Amino acid sequence: MLDSFAPFIPGDVGNAHTFPFPVRYETVKGLNASNMVNWDDSHYPNFLEAGLKLTQSGVKAITGDCGYMAIFQDRLAKDLQVPVFLSSLLQLHFLTHLVHGDEKIAVITADSTLLTNSLLASINIDHTYPIVIQGLQNQPYFKDFALTESGVLDTNKVEQEVVNATVNLVQKNPSISIILLECSMLPPYAKAIQEAVSLPVFDYTSMIEYVYNAYIRKKFDFQ
Repeated sequence: MLDSFAPFIPGDVGNAHTFPFPVRYETVKGLNASNMVNWDDSHYPNFLEAGLKLTQSGVKAITGDCGYMAIFQDRLAKDLQVPVFLSSLLQLHFLTHLVHGDEKIAVITADSTLLTNSLLASINIDHTYPIVIQGLQNQPYFKDFALTESGVLDTNKVEQEVVNATVNLVQKNPSISIILLECSMLPPYAKAIQEAVSLPVFDYTSMIEYVYNAYIRKKFDFQ
């Protein structure tokens, strides 16, 4: 988890009630989205320490709460003995196989200025990927709670901003056929987005549940 101050409502990765299975959290001291994407390597020891604490507590896999954690993906995966899937953006490798022709994947991100080519390249995503990026850094209510970290969250206002931004993007780019929400604070609004644009919506929770279901298989009663 980033060292942040923001409300974690149900649906947010930071809220344990989001998941129908037990989860454990560790905060990376001093780490925020800005110093992370600026490749401040001095934070990696704290990042690794948090990962080691989780593995020592018995977790089966480790994820993150910010898509920009992609820059630490390969390094942490090599340093830990459990599967690591830090960024929601890792799903792009799968999603590209669900689009064809001129179809595009919309990436709704907290701050598009931080979602740089070098960050995407850290998980082998380049200009050939059919993505369209939309940042939310200019949406006042989202910016206030998620980026400025005021400690105040107006869910109705934020939902309206996120939905409107997505609808406008799809209207400008009718070839968009899939939505991917980068930020771990956006899953609470995934349903509203889907209802507004009638498209499949992927996010952190879809990725986490995918991995969980692989580790904890359901027994089917067929006898």
